[in-house]
Amino acid sequence: MTAKQIQYTSETLKLRSSQITKTVELLLDGATVPFIARYRKEVTESLDEVEILDIKKLHEKFIEADKRREAILKSIQEQGKLTPELEKSLKNALFVNELEDIYLPYKQKKKTRATIAIENGLEPLAKIIFGQKDRDIENIAKKYVSDKVKNTSEALAGARDIIAEWINEDINARNKIRTVFEKSGILTSKLKKGKETEAAKYKDYFDYSEAGKSIPSHRYLAIKRGEEEGFLKVSIDIELDYAIDLLERIYLQGFTEPKQQVGLAIEVSLKRLLLPSLEKEFDNKLKEKADLAAIQIFTGNLRQLLLSAPLGQKRVLSIDPGIRTGCKTVVLNELGDLIEDLVIFPQTKQQESAAIVRSLIEKHKIEAIAIGNGTASRETESFVKNALSSFEKGKSVMTVVVSEQGASIYSASDIAREEFPNKDLTVRGAVSIGRRLMDPLAELVKIDPKSIGVGQYQHDVDQKNLKESLDVTVESCVNLVGVELNTASKHLLSYVSGIGPSIAQNIIDYRTKNGKFNSRKELKLVPRLGEKAFEQAAGFLRIHGAENPLDNSAVHPESYHLVEKMAKNLNTTLKQLIENQNLQKSIDPKQYVTKEVGLPTLNDILNELKKPGRDPREQLESFEFGNVNDIKDLTTNMVLPGIVTNITAFGCFVDIGVHQDGLVHLSNMANRFIKDPNEVVKVHQKVKVKVIEVDVQRKRIALSMKDV
Repeated sequence: MTAKQIQYTSETLKLRSSQITKTVELLLDGATVPFIARYRKEVTESLDEVEILDIKKLHEKFIEADKRREAILKSIQEQGKLTPELEKSLKNALFVNELEDIYLPYKQKKKTRATIAIENGLEPLAKIIFGQKDRDIENIAKKYVSDKVKNTSEALAGARDIIAEWINEDINARNKIRTVFEKSGILTSKLKKGKETEAAKYKDYFDYSEAGKSIPSHRYLAIKRGEEEGFLKVSIDIELDYAIDLLERIYLQGFTEPKQQVGLAIEVSLKRLLLPSLEKEFDNKLKEKADLAAIQIFTGNLRQLLLSAPLGQKRVLSIDPGIRTGCKTVVLNELGDLIEDLVIFPQTKQQESAAIVRSLIEKHKIEAIAIGNGTASRETESFVKNALSSFEKGKSVMTVVVSEQGASIYSASDIAREEFPNKDLTVRGAVSIGRRLMDPLAELVKIDPKSIGVGQYQHDVDQKNLKESLDVTVESCVNLVGVELNTASKHLLSYVSGIGPSIAQNIIDYRTKNGKFNSRKELKLVPRLGEKAFEQAAGFLRIHGAENPLDNSAVHPESYHLVEKMAKNLNTTLKQLIENQNLQKSIDPKQYVTKEVGLPTLNDILNELKKPGRDPREQLESFEFGNVNDIKDLTTNMVLPGIVTNITAFGCFVDIGVHQDGLVHLSNMANRFIKDPNEVVKVHQKVKVKVIEVDVQRKRIALSMKDV
């Protein structure tokens, strides 16, 4: 990074230059964001994942600009127009848009009105007019009449076209009009003629306008979707007279007659060149801003969902509800392996189905029942509870309704076919529902995050940025929780720092051939898993029951010698040190500070020794919906328990058990001003809500969390 890039990053992110340069060095050396945040705190001065990711994104933008700068310098040099001043300007530009502004006058153009006028020999006339030092422009223009230029009017019009292009290419002019768009640009949408019926869902935007700088992301994306679908005509307008006045202050400075010509050229430049170009640029900025906000909502929701409380390694009976085709039912062991699958028919063969459920519970020592939340979910839940009520062991079996969003995507995926080549879609779906209860993170990593249903306008935002952000979120969650090396799927392993799909498959192949891993060191025997990959991955992988207890902790192997030294100084073993918190409390971390290892790492190690391998996720709590099954059962002021299923910029959606989520608008979330729903709720949170409005026909439920 250049000094200017470092300075900009430092000022923008409010970080020290040393933190930025060292973080970039680590990234360029192949370190991942989770690894740097967890195991290189001394190097970065304890930057967190968000700060490291911000540095990474800016650095990538600088790399993009550096590549473009190289191409531009080469192009201008080939034209023989590269001056020291121009080269300096290009080298000082930080981002691609600044480079493009500088390059605009030198860019190879298609034929324009200005290039035709230059070909017709009118550039000298344009320079005379633009200089505004000659009074009799009409008379001067006569000299430029030729076989290509019929009269003085054509000569003056051609000269104005050339001046208009000069103004368009002037960075000063472009920045002035940019500022107008940014400060006072108004986004306007209008209904396209004859589209009233088709565009009914966009009724709010048939004749709508709002300041571009303050329009919320969800509203902008909704309007742009209406435009994309051909229902709305959208524009961004500025006050034309004000923009003309700004440009006149820059360029009008001489005698009256040339000033008039330049004034006309300003209008031409503004209407024909500057406005279309900068309106599009400003619209792109609004899109980037809206995308960023929507992606942040999506990644925040996804993170909360992935870190939902797991049931853990329990034997599970999983039921995918259905009416006509029955309920697909599967039994999973503690590791999530499929033991048995069958179909029950609670709607038509209730007693027989209840007997089957009780039999499966006894036979397989079932500890929890997972029920998908799709069609017939509430009916199936009631059936299961009735079946358990006459079963003496029923009280010890937890029943949980599980979101099946995206389960059908998994069922038809290559991943599912690879796992269960001889089972149909319905069995795979039921397995996914059960595994989600056991470990949401391990199961949901197999599904494209866009299919999980916790986003807002996810199909309207930049898909590359969305995918990158979602992948980063999944990677962050996987490495925060840690992965059991001997049971993790290939898909879970592929998100571990430094591994990826190819090495993940090699780990699975090694495990299949040689049996379970007994130590982290054994990872080095996996093909293509070299020293760098081991360094990045080892701390995030766990081996339950390993000979070295540190192999089941977040302590990195590079720090084992420190813990061994602590145990030796206390005349005890590693195992005893980990099991005895009094011994741990007697350790003074300052005694172990070295040039490479400081207090941040030592404190992390001591915290890990207290609860080695502890899952940072919350404990699973039981939950029951209220006594309602259908939207028609709802009445205003009814208070019900619910589960937050999705968070948007304008509120949150809550499942209250009637097959239709209700909306708690931002204004109904608390008895105080709320700017962001995340201040109050998170995905999968259990809440109490009050019904304030029900529209059965449109299937809309308005809820409130106030005074509940």
